[in-house]
Amino acid sequence: MQTQTEHQAGTQWLAVLDEEARGLVAAVDARPDASRLLDGTLDPEGYIHYLVQTYHYARWSTPILAEAGHRLNRLGRHPELAALLIQKGEEERGHDRWLLSDLKNLGCSEQQVEAAARSPAVEAYTGWNFFTSRSGVPTAVLGTAYVLEYLSQTRAGVWAERLKAVGAIPNIHKSVTFLRSHGALDGDHVAEMQRLLAPLTDPEDQEAILFSARVARSVYPRIFREDGASSHPLAR
Repeated sequence: MQTQTEHQAGTQWLAVLDEEARGLVAAVDARPDASRLLDGTLDPEGYIHYLVQTYHYARWSTPILAEAGHRLNRLGRHPELAALLIQKGEEERGHDRWLLSDLKNLGCSEQQVEAAARSPAVEAYTGWNFFTSRSGVPTAVLGTAYVLEYLSQTRAGVWAERLKAVGAIPNIHKSVTFLRSHGALDGDHVAEMQRLLAPLTDPEDQEAILFSARVARSVYPRIFREDGASSHPLAR
């Protein structure tokens, strides 16, 4: 049975995790292109850039999450969190296809998207999460998942609706599948993660999760164009 002290410790570290999630939202909102997403006025090039960079990290979500879950099982640790990671890997399967579909409706072929340059932020994001899933503390990936799902819950659906409402991007009503779907799905996911993480009292796991949340808060906002500068989104 969990003691009151353990429960308080769980509550305290989850409060810090929530702070990191809110910090990510604030950091994203501060980026010029994300601000334009929020008011629906982002130009086509900026939106394509965002979707292309998102594709190049989202395509790895399933293997990163699954590897972390299977490694936890091999280590004989936290079976309920291992199951959560594997489940999340399956939930993310195919989301990269939503992005390719949205990009196709914006005039970008799959070949162009595959060949597009990845930003340093995407390389850092995927590199860090592959490291933690394969060699680091595997529960760390949950820190990344938590803050990104919190961001999706609070922003993805809003971005989709405002882009459609303003209509500044041609064919936008057929090009928000990824945003609309994530906004609808990730609210329940955040609540589920809170419930499963609350009993976690191991300091190493807590710190690993918090550190990965901080990495995401620092790196993820940079997948948007630097200073909203105009550039061809598929140029290498």
